[in-house]
Amino acid sequence: MQAVTLRFRTDDLVRLGVVPPRLFERYEEIELLQTLRLDTGSRLELLRVRHRGPLRSAAELERDARRIRSLYGLSDFEIVDERPRSREYVILARQRNPERLRRWLALAGGGITPAAPFRLTEEETVASFHGEERAIRRVLRRLDQEEFPYRLLRTSARPAFADRAEGELTPLQGRMLARAWALGYYAIPRRVTLGRLARSTGRSGPGLGKLLRRAEGHLVARWLVAQGTVAEDGEASAPRGSGRAP
Repeated sequence: MQAVTLRFRTDDLVRLGVVPPRLFERYEEIELLQTLRLDTGSRLELLRVRHRGPLRSAAELERDARRIRSLYGLSDFEIVDERPRSREYVILARQRNPERLRRWLALAGGGITPAAPFRLTEEETVASFHGEERAIRRVLRRLDQEEFPYRLLRTSARPAFADRAEGELTPLQGRMLARAWALGYYAIPRRVTLGRLARSTGRSGPGLGKLLRRAEGHLVARWLVAQGTVAEDGEASAPRGSGRAP
């Protein structure tokens, strides 16, 4: 696996149809928190959106939903969280991919996925992707062939764990942990309650809490094993130094 981060001028993305032309009339910044599903024709993403003025009410958004979907190329959207103090929404959005993005994704053959950091402002867009190295190289070559202006900020290898079959989280645990982190469940102070987080996932609060604790416990156990603090069978290792009982 490999990760790559690129910088574009947002005006270039607008001109080529990748970004809606009137996106920043109302919004200051868009941040991709999590890509939940991606195919050639559409994508399902969790987004943080910073409004230029005070947030609009849920009723206002509902009345304007058809225009919003048409203007920004959305098939559907849902407000997951509202943050009036920072003038931000967290939105679950299903978006139709513009033609040029479809061509890039088809070229990659499903081998790349948008990832953090991924932020759009009126002046610039910083976009990250991870996936198969060959797929990333094909897309970068196409950008060069089309003389699409961009700057390569960084590239790094992201090797898979050798014990993936035995040691990784389940796909569901991974998705729920990523959603919880993206919405600020692990922030200090916490930006979303377990109840609100559960509603955004369609699960019950107790059920989601149990799933997260199991995933957290699994990660802690792996870390302790790696540090030599806990034996592989889960028993605490003897402390170094004197063997006398306290």
